[in-house]
Amino acid sequence: MGFTRLSSRSRTRAAEPPTSSGVSPTCPPPRSRTRPVRAYVALTKPRIIELLLVTTLPTMVVADRGIPSVWLMAATVIGGTLAAGGANAINMYADRDIDRLMERTKNRPLVTGEVAPGRALAFAIALEVLAFAWLWGFVNLLSAVLAVSATAFYVFVYTLWLKRTSTRNIIIGGAAGAVPVLVGWSAVTNGLGWAPLVLFGLIFYWTPPHFWALAIRYRDDYRAANVPMLPAVASTRTTAVRIIGYTVVLWGLSVLFSAVGEMGLVYTVSAVVLGAVFLLFAVQVLRTQATAAAMRLFSYSITYITLLFGAMAIDQVVRTGV
Repeated sequence: MGFTRLSSRSRTRAAEPPTSSGVSPTCPPPRSRTRPVRAYVALTKPRIIELLLVTTLPTMVVADRGIPSVWLMAATVIGGTLAAGGANAINMYADRDIDRLMERTKNRPLVTGEVAPGRALAFAIALEVLAFAWLWGFVNLLSAVLAVSATAFYVFVYTLWLKRTSTRNIIIGGAAGAVPVLVGWSAVTNGLGWAPLVLFGLIFYWTPPHFWALAIRYRDDYRAANVPMLPAVASTRTTAVRIIGYTVVLWGLSVLFSAVGEMGLVYTVSAVVLGAVFLLFAVQVLRTQATAAAMRLFSYSITYITLLFGAMAIDQVVRTGV
């Protein structure tokens, strides 16, 4: 779990004492009362949370074979948001040393000094405690345990260990991002089964192509921070070949869910077509080995997961006539 060695210049900046307000001397004070609020919100990585919720609600619809109660959906979304936000904030706390070395992350609140490290960690832990209590109280214990377990895995297995030591970091660490489908399913059924496990596998295999495509664009950032993300230590060709391999498995799992989840024609056709397009984008990365092609794949991967899970929900609504 060793941390990346910083350059002498970075060590000097990291050692500079904060001012009495908790802001680095090199950073200007907050310009408005809302700026600290925005900084704490930024710690939770809202855009990542949006993706997690895109998978949670449709999963609940499939588990219910209809539309669950509005309260149950709201309670699950609120609890999931708190848990994911806490996990992301802990990630920023642990990664603040390497975030200052990466162009993509140098403006995060803990790097700029908008939020003091101790306060960020306290905020993150408070979110996790609140998430567990909320899900246990308003959903069920299984959902609460799953959500907080995902945080523990994300922090200790991915952030503190694999991210800094192995090219398999996002492969194994991505499992944390697949847990929201289990939370959504268990929120409705208070149990699990083969269908949610296939959905877990689907997200698990979607994560590496999604993230590696972005990492191709930012490979120099990862090299500067000494983070062994695959595109930073392997050629674009090697990365593209692996992307294709994971995409094929992803496509197969999406079609398999049609049978395991007892889905209808709307979902099945969507899974086949969307998976085929995903593979075409992946092959384009291998053929051109261009950053632009990788970013097109990254953008499509977000569209893919949104449309696929949207098709799940629509399929159930159409079949049940809700």
